[in-house]
Amino acid sequence: MSITERLTRHLDSVTRKRGNRGAPQVQVSAPGLEFSYGDAALPFHIASIGKVPTAVLVMQLVESGAFSLETPVVGLLPAGTLDGGLLGGLVEPARIATVTVGDLLAHEGGVADYFEGPVTSGATLLERVIAEPDRFWTPEDLLDFSRRHQKPAGPGFTYSDTGYVLLGLMLEHVTGRAFHELLHERVFTPLGMDDSYMLYRSEPAAGVRRVAPIAPFTLGKVEASTFRSVSCDWAGGGIVSTLGDLTRFSRALHGGELVSEASLARLTAVRNRFRRGIHYGTGMMELRFEEFFFLLRGLPRPTGHIGVLGTHMFYDAVNDAHIVMNFGGTTEMVRSFRTLIQIETELRRAAGVSRR
Repeated sequence: MSITERLTRHLDSVTRKRGNRGAPQVQVSAPGLEFSYGDAALPFHIASIGKVPTAVLVMQLVESGAFSLETPVVGLLPAGTLDGGLLGGLVEPARIATVTVGDLLAHEGGVADYFEGPVTSGATLLERVIAEPDRFWTPEDLLDFSRRHQKPAGPGFTYSDTGYVLLGLMLEHVTGRAFHELLHERVFTPLGMDDSYMLYRSEPAAGVRRVAPIAPFTLGKVEASTFRSVSCDWAGGGIVSTLGDLTRFSRALHGGELVSEASLARLTAVRNRFRRGIHYGTGMMELRFEEFFFLLRGLPRPTGHIGVLGTHMFYDAVNDAHIVMNFGGTTEMVRSFRTLIQIETELRRAAGVSRR
């Protein structure tokens, strides 16, 4: 049985178990293998995979000399009305002057996470997104939520969507361009990612599909793909894309088309542990499957990012494989990782056969 047949059999089983969710979207691209499952043309919300394009934009400006990763971010943000500018109330007062661009990229800026972090009062943001489906969230709304309902995270690693909102505002202030314009001008258009855009903020270049619905996704048990309130994702993950476009992006990123080899090394070099098996660099993740289960020792350590909706974009350098997946729901993460492990296991098996 070929690797394509084995992956298809696995995903057929997954699809049956998902019931009315239907088939996940999966693409694996490696030398001698182009595998796709599910509706490859259907655009989907990529969630926090979007942090990688944000990190790319930051590194492009670093390479151009606009600032460095060691530059304090307070001087790169638009003026605010609170003490400390936009950082006021978001980080501990003593740190306002010292939080750097690199700190925010690496989630070491001491900023709370508006999306999944604890709140001091009222409903969480996710609860509000579900309760107020017609609400449009601006970046300023998201910062205000963190100020009003959360405490600064303090020193160390704290995964923070709020920090990436600050990075998006920084990019806008430094360049004079809207964040979604930067994505199109510097990433989507040069790479021919014609089906990619920012939900509720821009349109894909492929106009024939600009009014098409995106793939369904659930927040808990609530189908939310048509909610205007998912505008709460911005520079930390507000992009809609496709399997093909994200594979194209991954190839370009690891092929030196978007940033230099040194910049990519900085993005991927592990600094912290996000959780067991998932480590974090400066805007990108590295997976260590052996931490999930000891018998997975020997699998590659792919780099890329996951999203809360069961979305994945990873590059496996050992097999020169680009893997993109969408499972479409906050409750689908375990199932999505099991499929990723199956893909890596099959790639290892195929490589072993080819060496004989």
